[in-house]
Amino acid sequence: MINSSELFDKEWIINKAKVSLNEKPRHITDAFSKLSEGGLHDFYSNGDYWWPNSDTLDGLPYVCRDGQSNPNAFFEHRVILRKLRTNVANLSAGYLVTGNEDYAEKAVLMLKEFFIDEVTKMNPNLLYTQAIPGVCSGRGIGIIDTLHLIEIPVAIQTLSKSPFLTEKVLFGLKQWFSEYLKWMTTHEFGIKEMNEYNNHGVTWNVQAAVFARFTENTHIQDLCRERYKKILLPNQMALNGSFPAELKRTKPYSYSIFVLDNMVTICHVLSKPEDNLWEFQLEDGRSIRKGIEFLYPYLEDKSKWPFRQDVEHFEAWPVAVSSLLFAGYGLSEGKYIKLWKRLEKHPIDDEVRRNIAIRQPALWL
Repeated sequence: MINSSELFDKEWIINKAKVSLNEKPRHITDAFSKLSEGGLHDFYSNGDYWWPNSDTLDGLPYVCRDGQSNPNAFFEHRVILRKLRTNVANLSAGYLVTGNEDYAEKAVLMLKEFFIDEVTKMNPNLLYTQAIPGVCSGRGIGIIDTLHLIEIPVAIQTLSKSPFLTEKVLFGLKQWFSEYLKWMTTHEFGIKEMNEYNNHGVTWNVQAAVFARFTENTHIQDLCRERYKKILLPNQMALNGSFPAELKRTKPYSYSIFVLDNMVTICHVLSKPEDNLWEFQLEDGRSIRKGIEFLYPYLEDKSKWPFRQDVEHFEAWPVAVSSLLFAGYGLSEGKYIKLWKRLEKHPIDDEVRRNIAIRQPALWL
């Protein structure tokens, strides 16, 4: 097994932290869409694959072109949220490897302004995400838009040693995530997303698991652990370790990577000595190990992929997703870590970056 100290480029982490140190804090209030039925503090986005209707004068209602992203849709809030995640992760990783309090101070400022300050904070719900103009003001599947926030609690844990993360700020952050978790688990959008039988149900589970761990909500952690074993694994994984719902999509390669990446993160976050998800398997042998074993050959050599190519961005995959790293340690399988080391760790393709929730895996190990 490779020593974890050999995995991460300290100079690269510091350089990223220095860049983020010079970034201005971003807020959900920095952008607003006239199509949104919410307010200035409400996160808003449009469905990726929905386009203006060419058969009507006003373009409404929008129509679906599965797999074809509409470049003119409103995605500014997604970009702002991802930028927050990236900057906070970079600064926290920089603080982790150097102890430089400048990094911690800037990260805490960004967190405070995005989640706590009354003038700039984001409301802890997603009532207006994945909206379809002319059809609906928001959808439950929009909860996937906050997937990138899973790195925030991990970053906060790293920052906990800094005097800049005061008890008051930490309380405010935990309160925001507690309120958002409550919304995710009680609102009809959240319940519908929880029960989706594809990657959406998985990404709901990984978010709920991370936010519940951060807010010390053992009930939701237990719920997520049981749903992994009794719902996600038996209903989504085939006997050979593939995910049929993702293989049916117009981008089967990237969707297969995406869903497995998040299934692995669930195991990483929720496993404990008395309930080790890495070793859990169904009676027919399906397990997270089976899922990794299915996809690994096609990550190692994409030319072996036996299914159709993705309609977009196929050439940009694979990259060094954190699931390879986590699975390498969780399953004591060095070849996964070696492949992670070999693959591109800093992709520039925006679609690929959008589908990677974790920017700084050093924070997670």
